[in-house]
Amino acid sequence: MTLRQAWAALQSRLAILEPLQFSPDQWSLLERLHANFNDREAQTHLPMPVARFREAAVKAAFEDAKQFDDVETVYVDDRWFVEKFVEGTPDPMAHYARLFNEDVDEIMAVLVPSARYRKGHYAYGRFRVAAPHGLHTDHSAEDPESAGEPICIARIETLGTHYLAGDYRAYGSETQSMLKALRYWISVPEGEPESILDALLKQGILKTIPVNFVVLMVAGNGSDNTQVTQHIAARPPAGGLHSAFLQRQYKLT
Repeated sequence: MTLRQAWAALQSRLAILEPLQFSPDQWSLLERLHANFNDREAQTHLPMPVARFREAAVKAAFEDAKQFDDVETVYVDDRWFVEKFVEGTPDPMAHYARLFNEDVDEIMAVLVPSARYRKGHYAYGRFRVAAPHGLHTDHSAEDPESAGEPICIARIETLGTHYLAGDYRAYGSETQSMLKALRYWISVPEGEPESILDALLKQGILKTIPVNFVVLMVAGNGSDNTQVTQHIAARPPAGGLHSAFLQRQYKLT
């Protein structure tokens, strides 16, 4: 079965997600990543939306998230399923996280067959500050030698996530200085991090991941052969915004 045929057959196996239809250019990119996920040039075109949440799932998850004025963060470790669904009481987002995890596993089995689950977490409630503050990459403390690994993230209804578009090593010295301001949230000759964030968004150097979509990105510990996804949380307005965030990271076998 070809990659495109496998993708077409995926719809019936997903509970709360809908696989997207891809353009010829997107298919070319996905086929390269399918053959070799650590194709650095291909990775410069990530993040890429691969699925969307069904409308009913968005509405239900968002309504539950709005019941909390603090942010609840839950890590999906080896004990998570037993603690939430066998021995204990699921938290309000656990049901959606379980379906998200199962759906994303199905998606990754098609797009990156060598991917195996490594770790994940989800968070929900009223987000008042961007955390973590700085421009960063997700990494694998479990495997310091890891280069690039698939990671899927999603935001429900509000906030989104900003990311650095293209090959981060190709930017000039002035832009690199501005990126340093965002990475460490410090002042640089080009200005304060708050104004630099706005400027880079206007210039399109930073782009925003759309909400209610599952996006394929690259995690890693930094490697010459890897184009890791550098990203930063969107800043909530005064008073905060309710949202839910889901993340699932994989290792390559």
